[in-house]
Amino acid sequence: MDTPLNLPPLNTPSLLRRFNLKPRKSLGQNFLVDEVALQKVIKAAEIGKHDLVLEIGPGLGNLTRYLAINAKEVIAVELDSNLIPILHEVLDEHENVEIIKADILELELNQVIHQQDYYVIANIPYYITSAIIRQLMEADNKPKRIVLTIQQEVARRILAKPGKLSLLALSVQVFGYPSIAARIPAGAFYPQPKVDSAVIRVDTYHEPLIPQEQLSTFFILAKAGFSQKRKTLRNSLSGGLALSKEQCELMLQEANIDPQRRAQTLSLDEWKLLTETYSTYD
Repeated sequence: MDTPLNLPPLNTPSLLRRFNLKPRKSLGQNFLVDEVALQKVIKAAEIGKHDLVLEIGPGLGNLTRYLAINAKEVIAVELDSNLIPILHEVLDEHENVEIIKADILELELNQVIHQQDYYVIANIPYYITSAIIRQLMEADNKPKRIVLTIQQEVARRILAKPGKLSLLALSVQVFGYPSIAARIPAGAFYPQPKVDSAVIRVDTYHEPLIPQEQLSTFFILAKAGFSQKRKTLRNSLSGGLALSKEQCELMLQEANIDPQRRAQTLSLDEWKLLTETYSTYD
């Protein structure tokens, strides 16, 4: 896909001063402003002229402009009400962009997304990455692809293999196949963060690797297992599930998992088997 290169760059500092605003650390506001980096995100998404894009956290509209000229329609959901006037000004000429002031974690997706196979683009703080992905993937109309700009270390964690798995990695890998599409230096943002970022692309599975009816149980187990990840599964599950250590040991043995192993060493297949076993317990 060829991305047009003729969009004039936004003067982000000047724009913020004119509206008497400063980036809010509490909302993780580091705006992606570098034109080369913006196009890396567009390239990773592989969107076309007939596609619908849900953008989470459009900020000042730097990326939204590129989405607008590459997609059929863009729905931009922004939490910070102070940024809404800027977005309307910056995106005024793009009639295919709808701006919604809302918290994505409280938004009913089926109220704003009315088709299948849409795309999600987001530049979000790492601490809500897992929650957003789970919300998107458990929706009745889940996206075809998710492209996130997040801290590089967080991106690596999402791609981890058994031995270094985390709750975040499981939360993503159960729903789709993640890959790092590009690396973004800290200098591509305003204000400049302390660490580099990465563009991670998650191509979603038609169905999650854990059966839909067992997902809640899976997350209960995983959260318990990782709640004290330095402890053995026997002990961490006992503390997290309010079961005796003897019950947890028996459950793990039934799932053919050594009770002395730790949560980060289990594969998704083993978590699936453990979920099936735990489902038989009252």
